Amino acid sequence: MYLVSMSVRTFIPIVFGYVFEWLYDFTANYALTLFLFALVVKLILLPLSAKQKKTSMKTARLAPQLKELERECGDDKTKYQQEMMALYKEEGVSMTGGCLWSFIPLLILIPLYYVIREPLTYVRHLDPEALKLLRAHFGTATSTRQAAYWQLSVAQEMFKEHVPNGMNFTLWGIDLSGTPNFRIWKAKNWNDIGQFLIPVVSALFNYASMIISQKMNNQVTTNERGEKDTEAAELANKSTQSMMYMMPIMSAVFGFLMPAGLSIYWIAQALFGIVQDVILTRHYKKVYDAEDEVKREKAAQKAAQEAEKERIRAQRRAENPEGITFNTSKKKLEQQLKAEKEAAAREFAAKKASQDSDAVSGDPDRPYSRGRAYTADRYSKKDAPNDTTEE
Repeated sequence: MYLVSMSVRTFIPIVFGYVFEWLYDFTANYALTLFLFALVVKLILLPLSAKQKKTSMKTARLAPQLKELERECGDDKTKYQQEMMALYKEEGVSMTGGCLWSFIPLLILIPLYYVIREPLTYVRHLDPEALKLLRAHFGTATSTRQAAYWQLSVAQEMFKEHVPNGMNFTLWGIDLSGTPNFRIWKAKNWNDIGQFLIPVVSALFNYASMIISQKMNNQVTTNERGEKDTEAAELANKSTQSMMYMMPIMSAVFGFLMPAGLSIYWIAQALFGIVQDVILTRHYKKVYDAEDEVKREKAAQKAAQEAEKERIRAQRRAENPEGITFNTSKKKLEQQLKAEKEAAAREFAAKKASQDSDAVSGDPDRPYSRGRAYTADRYSKKDAPNDTTEE
């Protein structure tokens, strides 16, 4: 067993090579090995994928607010961008976070490409001397191959001749070690047709993965009433539209430039990505569904209050069809209240004075008499002086 010299470029391919070797020896199937390797990568990157999914869903959830900002800002794009960045900062959403994480699978393709291109070096760990001897022995098998992929051809020939460390790259009669040719009209057999279809299928699966992810994100795009906002969802889709087409196109282009096995890995990544997207969406959607339920309850309460206010207004209109209104300003009401209080005070004072007058007076017929010593018969006739004179 030979270990290639360690470097920044070769460290990750070496690690991938050991994983790839164990999976291939376990399955004895090259395509299945690529699928399982894609699954291992998905599981390792699951925390990062979850973070990306959470960011993309939160961004989609802010779409109604962005729609309102766009309406308020009008044609002022600079102001709209500033308000949008302020909103993202306030909500803790990174504008590039969702996109950056999606490029990690692309970075994994680079070391995986070395593993696929040089299986005898990274998967079988053969030393340079052994590689020279094998290339010289199976030299005729590489005459129709690109020089960069000669190890694939040698590993395939070693498998056919039952030489140790050989590898079988055939799947349903298609050689996965070959590079597909996009000139389908020049196809001579099923192998050429199959190699052409693999990058096409890879692009279709990646496009389907992007569409499904977008549909999942749209499920949490709701307005302030907790209702689905289709118009805002379409606005959010515009920001990811370029990525939705870029990934499938890249998978197709790389598929026709590199061995077909790389496209098999990309197909597996898309399939596992769809499953992962569904699971993560259901997980995070529970939180957003609870928030939407609160929004709907508040909206229902507000609607009930508005309905009650409208009922009162309708009742008032029915009671006063002519629409005659009185001055009910605060200042006017205060003046009226003050006047009523003063009138009541004057009335009370007059009534009290009258009662006091009746209590002090000794004779109701002489209301102006005063004093406690008053008696009605003080000046009676028997006490009157005799005015007559004797004749």
